[in-house]
Amino acid sequence: MAVRHLHLQLCWQVPIRNSSQCFVRRQISNRGYRPIGSPIQWSRTLATQSNPKSEPPASDGPTSKPPADWEDNPNFDISKFSQLPHTNFGVNQHMLINDEFKEALRQILWNFRAPIRYAFAYGSGVFPQSKAKATPSSATSIHSNPPSAVEKAQGGNPKMIDFIFGVSYTQHWHSLNLHQHRDHYSALGALGSGAVSAVQDKWGAGVYFNPYVTVNGTLIKYGVVNLDTLCTDLSEWTTLYLAGRLQKPVKILRDDPRVRLANQVNLLSALRTALLLLPPSFTEEELYGTIASISYMGDPRMALPTEDPSKVANIVGNNLPNFRRLYSPLIENLPNVDFNDPRCSDPEWVSDPSANVQLTQDMDPVKRGNMVRRLPKAFRSKLYFQYQKKFQIPQLEFNKMLEGSSDEDATRIHRREGGGFERRIANQPPEDLRAEVRYAIKKTIGWPSTVQSLQGLLTAGFGRSWRYMSEKIGKYRDGKKKAKEEKKGKEQ
Repeated sequence: MAVRHLHLQLCWQVPIRNSSQCFVRRQISNRGYRPIGSPIQWSRTLATQSNPKSEPPASDGPTSKPPADWEDNPNFDISKFSQLPHTNFGVNQHMLINDEFKEALRQILWNFRAPIRYAFAYGSGVFPQSKAKATPSSATSIHSNPPSAVEKAQGGNPKMIDFIFGVSYTQHWHSLNLHQHRDHYSALGALGSGAVSAVQDKWGAGVYFNPYVTVNGTLIKYGVVNLDTLCTDLSEWTTLYLAGRLQKPVKILRDDPRVRLANQVNLLSALRTALLLLPPSFTEEELYGTIASISYMGDPRMALPTEDPSKVANIVGNNLPNFRRLYSPLIENLPNVDFNDPRCSDPEWVSDPSANVQLTQDMDPVKRGNMVRRLPKAFRSKLYFQYQKKFQIPQLEFNKMLEGSSDEDATRIHRREGGGFERRIANQPPEDLRAEVRYAIKKTIGWPSTVQSLQGLLTAGFGRSWRYMSEKIGKYRDGKKKAKEEKKGKEQ
């Protein structure tokens, strides 16, 4: 029988389901037993480390049961954390990093007078994708005068730190930022905030990047996105450009309740999509690797010699506990997937970076059809149209079917359960379904990513773009060289 680890503070979707979990609940209440590194400890740590304005502390007492229909009817018009479906809703999104490093990242935000509503730092500059060198080398530092916390966090492998800033009004934000930081912009900035915001909002994925900028002695790249654009991509997967970044561990520095809600939908969608791509039995690394690879399918940079071919493996292999923190509460509450490994009976397994436990999923077409039905709206439409052609469904009949499964209805809440069409999709041969899902992902990502890459020539300027491309090519060559050496070592 599947062995499940209790996530008491994070069970925000459905009540605990089986007897083994109830037994652990009794252990907690009667003996004061709490697993090391468990979400209970994580949520308490958040309560003591978090800024109360951006990360509401987790409650240590009994938690209220969330509405059963929260995912069927999410309210994206919320403005307060108290309006989220549950007291600790989305606390799994907050990664724990060194306090001093976190404060150094937050101090960078305070150098911008233009209001930043939501912000996160991401990438290898925050979450290393390889083991740190034993001794830091200041001679190779790309930062001019970084805080000691940044040097310690990056060890002997200093890297540019990537940020995303979510803002309410794009043109107003750029107007203020151009006045304060004109040197952050390319020649496009000379045309004013109207031109900058037009390029951001009308081309690509709705993000405007300023790379190779030094703030507080630290080299950074920051992307600016409108909160509406961000929430739409997270909840509907219109481009998967930012949704894909948030499917991997990031460090949220300023939180927003609407984004937290939309991102929880995004994480559930990533988990369901990965399950559709995986066999009945798989490991954690295979699951998280599949999730991490979603945002790279169809990305033109992956087809060019500009990315390390081992990038996904490096991201997951060196950040397994962070992926576990992000997704294990969701796995606990999905009805068709279970941890199925004897190591899960050890309460310390969740904090063990070397653990790579087994999972199993139910391949029943009804349950998988429900997963298909709950895929994000824009992405699901692409998949449906692919199968309309495959099944040769007449357009009129197909339109009626889509209308009947619409998410929007002013009079009632639709429980998004799969019908005959979704079950037929789920009942296709596994390899066929995987191919169609991958194609829908590539179709979603391909064009926005291509335009966004081309946009970089305009927004970053030729010099910075060439530097960025050269560094990417260097990483590709290093990755190929490392893979070749590892292969040679295995053969010997």
